[in-house]
Amino acid sequence: MTVHRLKKDEARRIAVHAQLLDAPRPTDLVDVVERLTLLQIDPTAAIAPSADLVLWSRLGSTYAPADLTAAVESDRALVETVAFIRSPRDLPAVIAEVRGAETHHSTAAWLAVNEPFRRDVLALLEKEGPLLSRDIPDTSVAPWPSSGWTNNRNVTKMLELLALRGDVAIAGRRGRQRYWDLPGRVYPAGLPTTLDLDAAVRHRNERRLAALGIARPGGPQIPGETPYVGDAGEEAVVEGTPGTWRVHPDYLDLPFTGRTALLSPFDRLIHDRVRAEQLFGYEYVLEMYKPRDKRRWGYFALPVLHGDRLVGKLDATADRKAGTLVVNAIHQDARFSKAVTAAVHAEIDDLATWLGLEVAEPARG
Repeated sequence: MTVHRLKKDEARRIAVHAQLLDAPRPTDLVDVVERLTLLQIDPTAAIAPSADLVLWSRLGSTYAPADLTAAVESDRALVETVAFIRSPRDLPAVIAEVRGAETHHSTAAWLAVNEPFRRDVLALLEKEGPLLSRDIPDTSVAPWPSSGWTNNRNVTKMLELLALRGDVAIAGRRGRQRYWDLPGRVYPAGLPTTLDLDAAVRHRNERRLAALGIARPGGPQIPGETPYVGDAGEEAVVEGTPGTWRVHPDYLDLPFTGRTALLSPFDRLIHDRVRAEQLFGYEYVLEMYKPRDKRRWGYFALPVLHGDRLVGKLDATADRKAGTLVVNAIHQDARFSKAVTAAVHAEIDDLATWLGLEVAEPARG
């Protein structure tokens, strides 16, 4: 079997193209999510919610957050799951993987003890759904044992566990609060109700590789969606990096036209920090959880992409009361050329326009 030998710039361009961050821009919201497979939901909105930033980075200022809400809640062209917005066609595989991994002792034991609670939740949703979690009584036999923020949040924990395994669904939102209902009243008709675990894993690996372009077959687990793709695609080695990769064959030898983009800290191009360092030579840490005096790049710094290189970080905040996008700093990993500087400032201006704000920043050099 042929092993593809790639230079780093070739690997980077595959990754950028796979994530729809090259030119020309895509034009259809649903098609973008179908390609990316997911949007991560995070409540932080120092500039804008992550899902909206990801879509703006691809679609540009034609994207309106109301369009995403409509796609999920009205059109049902996309679905919200716990922590993500996804393409409906991936749901059966996602659910099969969750059910196949239901061996975690504390979760399995808690669900078993609280079987009457589970039945109560499902019966109430069938009768009265959709409902907010606060409208569902806590009839738990035993509280959720976490010592963290989920401690004794029994209704929310039960709903999320049932949603992960496909027994309930998120039907919409009231602000940050989620409505819950039965899947048959939320998900598109015709989705398979069961899927073999091996088939589910293959499906997810193939879809993930199509979204990432190039990825490791496996490695240390990181929080959230795995960045690994098993044996999907074809084997590759990338100059200057250890071990082997898997590459999507459809992305090999494609013409590449780069552009400049400001990315969400949760963007899949940089989500796997090891891959970002190995392919792009890029170091990034989300510093919102660090004390102010320990931050190098800012509370919610946006990675800056230029062509096939990650070149810096934008430290900015949306001050909606003042009507300004406050640019605290533009951190340059290497000194920007005049062309890069102009392109980055153009993206900042576009971001401000999209947000309905004016740019407020130090004098430009």
